[in-house]
Amino acid sequence: MNMRAKTPGLESIETASHDELQALQLQRLKWSLRHAYDNVPHYRKKLDAAGVHPDQVKQLADLAKFPFTSKADLRETYPYGLFATPMRDVVRVHASSGTTGKPTVVGYTQKDISTWADLMARSMRAAGATADDIVLNSYGYGLFTGGLGAHYGGERLGAAVIPMSGGQTEKQAQIIQDFRPTVLMSTPSYALTIADELQRQGVQPNKTSLRIGMFGAEPWTNEMRREIEARLGIDAIDIYGLSEVMGPGVACECVEAKDGPHIWEDHFYPEIVDPATGEVLPDGAEGELVFTSLTKEALPIIRYRTRDLTRLMPGTARTMRRMGKITGRSDDMLIIRGVNLFPTQIEEILLRNSNLCAQYQIVVTREHNLDELDVFVELHPDRAPGIADERRDEIGRDVSHHIKALVGVSARIHVVDPEKVERTIVGKARRVIDKRTK
Repeated sequence: MNMRAKTPGLESIETASHDELQALQLQRLKWSLRHAYDNVPHYRKKLDAAGVHPDQVKQLADLAKFPFTSKADLRETYPYGLFATPMRDVVRVHASSGTTGKPTVVGYTQKDISTWADLMARSMRAAGATADDIVLNSYGYGLFTGGLGAHYGGERLGAAVIPMSGGQTEKQAQIIQDFRPTVLMSTPSYALTIADELQRQGVQPNKTSLRIGMFGAEPWTNEMRREIEARLGIDAIDIYGLSEVMGPGVACECVEAKDGPHIWEDHFYPEIVDPATGEVLPDGAEGELVFTSLTKEALPIIRYRTRDLTRLMPGTARTMRRMGKITGRSDDMLIIRGVNLFPTQIEEILLRNSNLCAQYQIVVTREHNLDELDVFVELHPDRAPGIADERRDEIGRDVSHHIKALVGVSARIHVVDPEKVERTIVGKARRVIDKRTK
Protein backbone atom coordinates (compact mmCIF):
# COMPACT_ATOMS: atom_id res chain seq x y z
CA MET A 1 0.00 0.00 0.00
CA ASN A 2 1.34 3.43 -0.91
CA MET A 3 0.53 5.61 2.09
CA ARG A 4 2.66 8.58 1.06
CA ALA A 5 0.09 10.15 -1.23
CA LYS A 6 -2.59 10.04 1.48
CA THR A 7 -0.89 12.39 3.92
CA PRO A 8 -1.36 16.10 3.10
CA GLY A 9 0.92 18.94 4.16
CA LEU A 10 4.23 17.09 3.97
CA GLU A 11 7.54 18.76 3.16
CA SER A 12 8.65 17.81 -0.34
CA ILE A 13 11.76 16.03 0.97
CA GLU A 14 9.59 13.62 2.99
CA THR A 15 8.25 12.05 -0.20
CA ALA A 16 11.19 12.77 -2.54
CA SER A 17 12.59 9.95 -4.65
CA HIS A 18 15.44 7.88 -3.27
CA ASP A 19 17.78 9.42 -5.85
CA GLU A 20 16.82 12.94 -4.79
CA LEU A 21 17.25 12.11 -1.11
CA GLN A 22 20.63 10.46 -1.61
CA ALA A 23 21.91 13.36 -3.72
CA LEU A 24 21.02 15.77 -0.92
CA GLN A 25 22.57 13.47 1.69
CA LEU A 26 25.85 13.24 -0.23
CA GLN A 27 26.03 17.01 -0.66
CA ARG A 28 25.38 17.61 3.02
CA LEU A 29 27.68 14.77 4.14
CA LYS A 30 30.62 16.31 2.29
CA TRP A 31 29.93 19.65 3.95
CA SER A 32 29.56 18.16 7.43
CA LEU A 33 32.77 16.12 7.25
CA ARG A 34 34.72 19.11 5.95
CA HIS A 35 33.18 21.36 8.63
CA ALA A 36 34.26 18.95 11.37
CA TYR A 37 37.72 18.38 9.90
CA ASP A 38 38.48 22.07 9.47
CA ASN A 39 37.13 23.28 12.81
CA VAL A 40 37.55 20.45 15.36
CA PRO A 41 41.18 19.47 16.10
CA HIS A 42 40.02 16.22 17.76
CA TYR A 43 38.30 15.12 14.55
CA ARG A 44 41.16 16.23 12.35
CA LYS A 45 43.58 14.17 14.46
CA LYS A 46 41.32 11.08 14.37
CA LEU A 47 40.75 11.28 10.61
CA ASP A 48 44.41 11.84 9.87
CA ALA A 49 45.34 8.86 12.06
CA ALA A 50 42.83 6.72 10.15
CA GLY A 51 44.20 7.90 6.82
CA VAL A 52 40.91 9.39 5.60
CA HIS A 53 39.98 12.87 4.43
CA PRO A 54 36.63 14.52 3.60
CA ASP A 55 37.73 15.01 0.00
CA GLN A 56 37.82 11.23 -0.45
CA VAL A 57 34.04 10.95 -0.10
CA LYS A 58 32.57 10.37 -3.57
CA GLN A 59 29.54 8.31 -2.53
CA LEU A 60 27.61 7.66 0.67
CA ALA A 61 29.23 4.24 1.12
CA ASP A 62 32.62 5.96 1.55
CA LEU A 63 31.53 7.04 5.01
CA ALA A 64 32.27 3.49 6.23
CA LYS A 65 36.00 4.27 5.94
CA PHE A 66 35.79 6.94 8.65
CA PRO A 67 36.38 6.24 12.35
CA PHE A 68 33.57 6.07 14.89
CA THR A 69 32.76 8.64 17.55
CA SER A 70 31.68 7.48 21.00
CA LYS A 71 30.78 8.99 24.35
CA ALA A 72 34.44 8.58 25.26
CA ASP A 73 35.32 11.21 22.64
CA LEU A 74 32.87 13.68 24.15
CA ARG A 75 34.15 13.03 27.65
CA GLU A 76 37.77 13.27 26.52
CA THR A 77 37.08 16.70 25.01
CA TYR A 78 34.81 17.88 27.87
CA PRO A 79 33.22 20.35 27.84
CA TYR A 80 33.55 22.15 24.50
CA GLY A 81 36.34 20.33 22.65
CA LEU A 82 34.10 18.92 19.90
CA PHE A 83 32.43 22.24 19.13
CA ALA A 84 33.06 23.42 15.56
CA THR A 85 31.98 27.02 16.10
CA PRO A 86 33.23 29.68 18.50
CA MET A 87 31.26 30.05 21.71
CA ARG A 88 29.95 33.45 20.58
CA ASP A 89 27.92 31.54 17.97
CA VAL A 90 26.59 28.98 20.47
CA VAL A 91 23.20 29.96 21.89
CA ARG A 92 22.30 26.82 23.87
CA VAL A 93 24.21 24.17 25.83
CA HIS A 94 22.70 20.87 26.99
CA ALA A 95 24.33 17.96 28.79
CA SER A 96 23.52 14.32 29.32
CA SER A 97 22.34 12.97 32.65
CA GLY A 98 24.87 10.15 32.70
CA THR A 99 25.44 8.45 36.05
CA THR A 100 29.14 7.71 35.62
CA GLY A 101 32.04 9.87 34.52
CA LYS A 102 31.70 13.33 33.05
CA PRO A 103 28.47 14.29 31.30
CA THR A 104 28.41 14.64 27.53
CA VAL A 105 28.01 18.28 26.54
CA VAL A 106 26.29 19.41 23.33
CA GLY A 107 25.91 22.87 21.84
CA TYR A 108 23.62 24.56 19.33
CA THR A 109 23.88 27.61 17.11
CA GLN A 110 20.77 29.63 16.35
CA LYS A 111 20.46 27.72 13.07
CA ASP A 112 20.79 24.40 14.95
CA ILE A 113 17.95 25.42 17.29
CA SER A 114 15.80 26.38 14.31
CA THR A 115 16.51 23.07 12.57
CA TRP A 116 15.66 21.19 15.77
CA ALA A 117 12.36 23.04 16.10
CA ASP A 118 11.56 22.27 12.45
CA LEU A 119 12.24 18.57 12.88
CA MET A 120 10.25 18.34 16.10
CA ALA A 121 7.35 20.10 14.36
CA ARG A 122 7.72 17.63 11.48
CA SER A 123 7.63 14.77 13.98
CA MET A 124 4.51 16.13 15.63
CA ARG A 125 2.78 16.51 12.27
CA ALA A 126 3.73 12.91 11.49
CA ALA A 127 2.09 11.90 14.79
CA GLY A 128 -1.12 13.62 13.71
CA ALA A 129 -0.76 16.87 15.68
CA THR A 130 -1.73 20.26 14.24
CA ALA A 131 -1.75 23.91 15.25
CA ASP A 132 -5.17 23.31 16.81
CA ASP A 133 -3.75 20.98 19.45
CA ILE A 134 -2.88 21.66 23.09
CA VAL A 135 0.30 19.88 24.12
CA LEU A 136 1.00 18.71 27.68
CA ASN A 137 4.79 18.51 27.68
CA SER A 138 5.78 16.18 30.51
CA TYR A 139 9.39 15.71 29.41
CA GLY A 140 11.92 17.12 31.85
CA TYR A 141 13.16 20.65 31.26
CA GLY A 142 16.74 21.71 31.99
CA LEU A 143 19.99 20.16 30.81
CA PHE A 144 18.02 17.17 29.47
CA THR A 145 17.12 17.85 25.81
CA GLY A 146 13.61 16.37 25.98
CA GLY A 147 11.63 19.22 27.51
CA LEU A 148 12.92 22.16 25.49
CA GLY A 149 13.16 20.10 22.31
CA ALA A 150 9.49 19.15 22.51
CA HIS A 151 8.54 22.66 23.61
CA TYR A 152 10.14 24.44 20.66
CA GLY A 153 8.70 21.87 18.26
CA GLY A 154 5.19 22.40 19.57
CA GLU A 155 5.51 26.15 19.25
CA ARG A 156 6.96 25.84 15.73
CA LEU A 157 3.96 23.70 14.83
CA GLY A 158 1.71 26.46 16.14
CA ALA A 159 0.21 24.36 18.94
CA ALA A 160 -0.37 25.62 22.47
CA VAL A 161 2.27 24.14 24.79
CA ILE A 162 1.79 23.54 28.51
CA PRO A 163 5.39 23.38 29.91
CA MET A 164 4.62 20.99 32.76
CA SER A 165 7.92 19.06 32.87
CA GLY A 166 8.14 15.74 34.73
CA GLY A 167 6.88 14.87 38.20
CA GLN A 168 3.96 16.29 40.22
CA THR A 169 1.76 13.52 38.88
CA GLU A 170 -1.31 14.60 40.84
CA LYS A 171 -1.04 18.02 39.23
CA GLN A 172 -0.50 16.46 35.80
CA ALA A 173 -3.76 14.56 36.17
CA GLN A 174 -5.58 17.70 37.30
CA ILE A 175 -4.22 19.68 34.35
CA ILE A 176 -5.48 16.99 31.96
CA GLN A 177 -8.94 17.42 33.44
CA ASP A 178 -8.91 21.23 33.57
CA PHE A 179 -6.80 22.37 30.59
CA ARG A 180 -8.02 19.60 28.25
CA PRO A 181 -4.75 18.93 26.38
CA THR A 182 -4.97 16.76 23.29
CA VAL A 183 -1.32 15.67 22.99
CA LEU A 184 0.80 14.12 25.76
CA MET A 185 4.59 14.06 25.43
CA SER A 186 6.42 11.97 28.03
CA THR A 187 8.26 8.73 28.60
CA PRO A 188 6.00 5.72 28.00
CA SER A 189 6.35 4.48 31.57
CA TYR A 190 5.33 7.89 32.90
CA ALA A 191 2.23 7.87 30.70
CA LEU A 192 1.10 4.77 32.57
CA THR A 193 1.87 6.49 35.88
CA ILE A 194 -0.39 9.35 34.81
CA ALA A 195 -3.08 6.83 33.87
CA ASP A 196 -2.79 5.31 37.36
CA GLU A 197 -3.20 8.74 38.94
CA LEU A 198 -6.22 9.63 36.82
CA GLN A 199 -7.83 6.39 37.91
CA ARG A 200 -6.97 7.09 41.54
CA GLN A 201 -8.75 10.44 41.20
CA GLY A 202 -11.85 8.69 39.89
CA VAL A 203 -11.32 9.62 36.23
CA GLN A 204 -11.53 7.07 33.44
CA PRO A 205 -8.09 7.45 31.77
CA ASN A 206 -9.48 6.60 28.32
CA LYS A 207 -12.22 9.26 28.54
CA THR A 208 -10.07 12.41 28.73
CA SER A 209 -9.34 15.02 26.05
CA LEU A 210 -6.08 13.29 25.07
CA ARG A 211 -5.94 11.81 21.56
CA ILE A 212 -2.20 11.50 20.81
CA GLY A 213 0.79 10.44 22.90
CA MET A 214 4.39 10.93 21.72
CA PHE A 215 6.65 8.74 23.80
CA GLY A 216 10.43 8.31 23.88
CA ALA A 217 13.58 8.55 26.03
CA GLU A 218 13.41 4.86 27.00
CA PRO A 219 12.91 1.61 25.06
CA TRP A 220 9.35 0.29 24.90
CA THR A 221 7.64 -2.56 23.17
CA ASN A 222 4.56 -2.89 20.98
CA GLU A 223 2.92 -4.74 23.89
CA MET A 224 3.43 -1.62 25.98
CA ARG A 225 2.00 0.48 23.13
CA ARG A 226 -1.17 -1.58 23.19
CA GLU A 227 -1.50 -1.15 26.95
CA ILE A 228 -1.00 2.62 26.76
CA GLU A 229 -3.49 2.95 23.91
CA ALA A 230 -6.09 0.87 25.72
CA ARG A 231 -5.70 2.64 29.05
CA LEU A 232 -5.52 6.21 27.74
CA GLY A 233 -7.63 5.86 24.58
CA ILE A 234 -4.99 7.50 22.37
CA ASP A 235 -2.67 6.84 19.44
CA ALA A 236 0.72 6.06 21.01
CA ILE A 237 3.55 7.24 18.73
CA ASP A 238 7.22 6.33 19.09
CA ILE A 239 9.62 9.28 18.86
CA TYR A 240 13.38 8.77 18.96
CA GLY A 241 16.34 10.99 19.65
CA LEU A 242 19.48 11.43 21.69
CA SER A 243 21.27 14.57 22.80
CA GLU A 244 24.58 13.78 21.10
CA VAL A 245 22.84 13.72 17.71
CA MET A 246 20.31 16.53 18.38
CA GLY A 247 17.72 15.54 20.98
CA PRO A 248 14.17 14.27 20.45
CA GLY A 249 13.00 14.37 16.85
CA VAL A 250 15.79 12.47 15.10
CA ALA A 251 13.10 9.98 14.05
CA CYS A 252 9.37 9.61 14.58
CA GLU A 253 6.56 7.26 13.67
CA CYS A 254 3.74 8.34 11.38
CA VAL A 255 0.25 7.93 12.80
CA GLU A 256 -1.15 6.46 9.60
CA ALA A 257 1.24 3.49 9.81
CA LYS A 258 2.68 3.23 13.37
CA ASP A 259 5.25 0.80 11.99
CA GLY A 260 8.51 2.23 13.31
CA PRO A 261 10.05 5.72 13.46
CA HIS A 262 11.04 7.26 10.13
CA ILE A 263 14.54 8.69 10.44
CA TRP A 264 14.76 12.25 9.13
CA GLU A 265 17.54 11.26 6.77
CA ASP A 266 17.89 14.69 5.22
CA HIS A 267 19.62 15.72 8.48
CA PHE A 268 20.97 12.47 9.96
CA TYR A 269 22.61 9.66 8.00
CA PRO A 270 22.04 6.27 9.68
CA GLU A 271 24.09 3.08 9.55
CA ILE A 272 23.72 -0.28 11.27
CA VAL A 273 26.99 -1.89 12.32
CA ASP A 274 28.05 -5.11 13.97
CA PRO A 275 28.60 -4.11 17.64
CA ALA A 276 31.69 -6.33 17.89
CA THR A 277 33.46 -5.66 14.59
CA GLY A 278 32.08 -2.30 13.46
CA GLU A 279 31.30 -3.75 10.04
CA VAL A 280 28.42 -2.01 8.24
CA LEU A 281 25.42 -4.35 7.96
CA PRO A 282 22.76 -4.33 5.23
CA ASP A 283 19.29 -2.91 5.79
CA GLY A 284 17.14 -5.41 7.65
CA ALA A 285 19.99 -6.82 9.74
CA GLU A 286 19.98 -6.11 13.46
CA GLY A 287 22.94 -4.31 14.92
CA GLU A 288 24.05 -1.07 16.54
CA LEU A 289 22.64 2.22 15.25
CA VAL A 290 25.22 4.79 14.13
CA PHE A 291 24.49 8.39 13.13
CA THR A 292 26.36 11.06 11.20
CA SER A 293 24.93 14.58 11.32
CA LEU A 294 24.48 16.31 7.97
CA THR A 295 23.55 19.88 8.93
CA LYS A 296 24.66 20.56 12.52
CA GLU A 297 26.91 23.59 12.97
CA ALA A 298 27.97 23.73 16.63
CA LEU A 299 28.50 20.00 17.19
CA PRO A 300 28.89 17.98 14.00
CA ILE A 301 28.97 14.28 14.84
CA ILE A 302 30.72 11.65 12.71
CA ARG A 303 29.59 8.03 12.93
CA TYR A 304 28.34 8.28 16.49
CA ARG A 305 27.79 4.91 18.13
CA THR A 306 24.43 5.18 19.88
CA ARG A 307 24.69 1.71 21.49
CA ASP A 308 21.01 1.21 20.58
CA LEU A 309 20.31 -2.13 18.94
CA THR A 310 17.81 -2.02 16.07
CA ARG A 311 17.55 -2.43 12.29
CA LEU A 312 16.83 -0.24 9.28
CA MET A 313 13.74 -0.91 7.18
CA PRO A 314 12.33 0.63 3.98
CA GLY A 315 10.12 3.69 4.23
CA THR A 316 6.34 3.34 4.12
CA ALA A 317 4.48 6.54 4.98
CA ARG A 318 7.63 8.49 4.01
CA THR A 319 10.52 7.88 1.63
CA MET A 320 13.02 7.89 4.49
CA ARG A 321 13.94 4.62 6.13
CA ARG A 322 12.41 3.42 9.37
CA MET A 323 14.14 2.05 12.42
CA GLY A 324 12.78 -0.95 14.27
CA LYS A 325 11.92 -0.95 17.96
CA ILE A 326 15.03 -0.69 20.13
CA THR A 327 15.62 -4.24 21.33
CA GLY A 328 18.28 -3.27 23.85
CA ARG A 329 21.63 -1.57 24.09
CA SER A 330 25.01 -2.99 23.29
CA ASP A 331 26.28 -1.59 26.59
CA ASP A 332 23.41 -2.41 29.01
CA MET A 333 22.93 -6.03 28.12
CA LEU A 334 22.66 -8.22 31.21
CA ILE A 335 24.52 -11.51 31.32
CA ILE A 336 22.77 -13.89 33.71
CA ARG A 337 24.56 -17.18 34.20
CA GLY A 338 26.03 -16.85 30.72
CA VAL A 339 22.74 -15.91 29.03
CA ASN A 340 22.40 -12.53 27.31
CA LEU A 341 19.25 -10.74 28.44
CA PHE A 342 17.71 -7.36 27.63
CA PRO A 343 15.00 -5.78 29.80
CA THR A 344 12.68 -5.46 26.80
CA GLN A 345 12.61 -9.25 26.51
CA ILE A 346 11.21 -9.44 30.04
CA GLU A 347 8.73 -6.64 29.29
CA GLU A 348 7.31 -8.44 26.28
CA ILE A 349 6.63 -11.55 28.34
CA LEU A 350 5.09 -9.62 31.24
CA LEU A 351 2.67 -7.75 29.00
CA ARG A 352 1.36 -10.94 27.43
CA ASN A 353 -0.47 -11.49 30.72
CA SER A 354 -3.52 -9.20 30.88
CA ASN A 355 -3.39 -9.19 34.68
CA LEU A 356 -0.07 -7.31 34.65
CA CYS A 357 0.94 -3.80 33.59
CA ALA A 358 4.16 -2.30 32.25
CA GLN A 359 5.50 -1.11 35.60
CA TYR A 360 8.26 -3.53 36.51
CA GLN A 361 11.78 -3.68 37.88
CA ILE A 362 14.52 -6.27 37.41
CA VAL A 363 16.89 -6.88 40.32
CA VAL A 364 20.05 -8.92 39.77
CA THR A 365 22.04 -10.28 42.72
CA ARG A 366 24.75 -12.87 43.21
CA GLU A 367 24.30 -15.53 45.85
CA HIS A 368 26.93 -18.22 46.47
CA ASN A 369 28.66 -17.24 43.20
CA LEU A 370 25.45 -17.71 41.20
CA ASP A 371 23.45 -14.93 39.56
CA GLU A 372 19.87 -14.57 40.77
CA LEU A 373 17.15 -12.73 38.87
CA ASP A 374 14.12 -11.20 40.58
CA VAL A 375 11.37 -9.40 38.67
CA PHE A 376 8.90 -7.16 40.50
CA VAL A 377 5.80 -6.39 38.43
CA GLU A 378 2.58 -4.59 39.28
CA LEU A 379 -0.91 -5.94 38.84
CA HIS A 380 -3.05 -4.08 36.33
CA PRO A 381 -5.05 -1.50 38.36
CA ASP A 382 -8.34 -2.69 36.88
CA ARG A 383 -7.74 -6.28 37.96
CA ALA A 384 -5.83 -5.96 41.23
CA PRO A 385 -8.82 -5.87 43.65
CA GLY A 386 -10.13 -9.27 42.61
CA ILE A 387 -6.85 -11.20 42.58
CA ALA A 388 -6.06 -13.24 45.67
CA ASP A 389 -2.57 -14.22 46.83
CA GLU A 390 -2.95 -17.71 45.39
CA ARG A 391 -3.74 -16.26 41.98
CA ARG A 392 -0.70 -13.95 42.20
CA ASP A 393 1.50 -16.96 42.82
CA GLU A 394 -0.04 -18.69 39.83
CA ILE A 395 0.59 -15.64 37.61
CA GLY A 396 4.18 -15.48 38.85
CA ARG A 397 4.81 -19.14 38.06
CA ASP A 398 3.34 -18.70 34.56
CA VAL A 399 5.56 -15.70 33.82
CA SER A 400 8.62 -17.46 35.24
CA HIS A 401 7.91 -20.46 33.00
CA HIS A 402 7.77 -18.27 29.88
CA ILE A 403 10.97 -16.41 30.78
CA LYS A 404 12.77 -19.70 31.21
CA ALA A 405 11.36 -21.09 27.97
CA LEU A 406 11.89 -18.02 25.79
CA VAL A 407 14.94 -16.31 27.30
CA GLY A 408 16.67 -19.24 28.95
CA VAL A 409 17.10 -17.93 32.49
CA SER A 410 15.32 -18.69 35.74
CA ALA A 411 13.57 -15.78 37.42
CA ARG A 412 11.64 -15.24 40.64
CA ILE A 413 8.52 -13.23 39.88
CA HIS A 414 7.01 -10.98 42.52
CA VAL A 415 3.50 -9.83 41.62
CA VAL A 416 2.82 -6.69 43.66
CA ASP A 417 0.02 -4.15 44.09
CA PRO A 418 -0.28 -1.10 41.77
CA GLU A 419 2.13 1.76 42.54
CA LYS A 420 4.54 -0.48 44.48
CA VAL A 421 7.31 -0.48 41.86
CA GLU A 422 9.75 2.40 42.11
CA ARG A 423 9.10 5.45 39.93
CA THR A 424 11.50 8.34 39.29
CA ILE A 425 10.71 12.01 39.50
CA VAL A 426 11.40 12.66 35.81
CA GLY A 427 9.29 9.72 34.69
CA LYS A 428 12.01 7.37 33.48
CA ALA A 429 11.45 3.96 34.95
CA ARG A 430 14.45 2.49 36.74
CA ARG A 431 14.14 -0.86 35.03
CA VAL A 432 17.28 -2.62 36.26
CA ILE A 433 19.11 -2.75 39.58
CA ASP A 434 22.27 -4.82 39.33
CA LYS A 435 23.62 -5.55 42.80
CA ARG A 436 26.39 -7.90 41.72
CA THR A 437 29.96 -6.96 42.57
CA LYS A 438 31.57 -5.60 39.42
